[in-house]
Amino acid sequence: MRNLKLTICYDGSDFHGWQRQPGLPTVQEALESAVEQITGERPDATASGRTDAGVHALGQVVNFYTASKLGPGVLLRGINAKLPRSVRVLEAEEVPQAFHATLDARSKRYRYVIDNAPIPDPFRLRYCWHVGTGLDEERMHRASQALKGRHDFRSFETEWPNRTSSVRTIFDIGVARDGPVVTLEVEADGFLYNMVRSITGTLVLIGGGRRPESFAAEALAAQSRKDAGPTAPPQGLFLRYVRYDRTSAGVVPAIRPVRPGARPDPPRRGGPLTPGAP
Repeated sequence: MRNLKLTICYDGSDFHGWQRQPGLPTVQEALESAVEQITGERPDATASGRTDAGVHALGQVVNFYTASKLGPGVLLRGINAKLPRSVRVLEAEEVPQAFHATLDARSKRYRYVIDNAPIPDPFRLRYCWHVGTGLDEERMHRASQALKGRHDFRSFETEWPNRTSSVRTIFDIGVARDGPVVTLEVEADGFLYNMVRSITGTLVLIGGGRRPESFAAEALAAQSRKDAGPTAPPQGLFLRYVRYDRTSAGVVPAIRPVRPGARPDPPRRGGPLTPGAP
């Protein structure tokens, strides 16, 4: 059996998340069905992590085992031909048998996009949270820095406890603006359920002047979900990439403004990212 690793992107608008669910369209179901049509085998695809209904991915990583002798390039083209247009395989490669898309991940980087124009842009509705009141992105960025480092993030986890531990390490977090678009990016060694969306909701309260800059730090210290901000809606959230390189985990670039739908620059292989990389 061969172990194949796929890097995929998808528009999650019309899916009920990554994980297979009876009678519902999911990304996992679409991918496994496409692979089966090409190889004749039904794989059990493992993703780096589950994305919720409506959440998108620019660089989700998946692995599965197959007895097929088709080369990675052939599989990439064949699977893409069978997938819905909202899902695409960007890369396919054979990896060691021991590789596991979930357990071997060293960090993940998420992007959350906010349309901060007074009138919502209809072309952004599927990919942004529209917040019509003005946001001060510099206040949001300064407030977000209190979350950097290793902390118990239970205040930002929906339905705590969902995991054995709610302690995670945020390597990088920041907020930037490009015209009417305000973008949060955060990279960590792992994420709790709705963690990025809860952080976003908290920072929006700060950016809109409804809470002081200290609110993010106070919410973190409170260790209670009710003391943080609301959970932002799913359509503005993107899994940007997953990092597997041990040498680069925790070495991240500065935040820079991005436009919704922009392609991710892939992380370098074999070393840390340089400033200006994603």
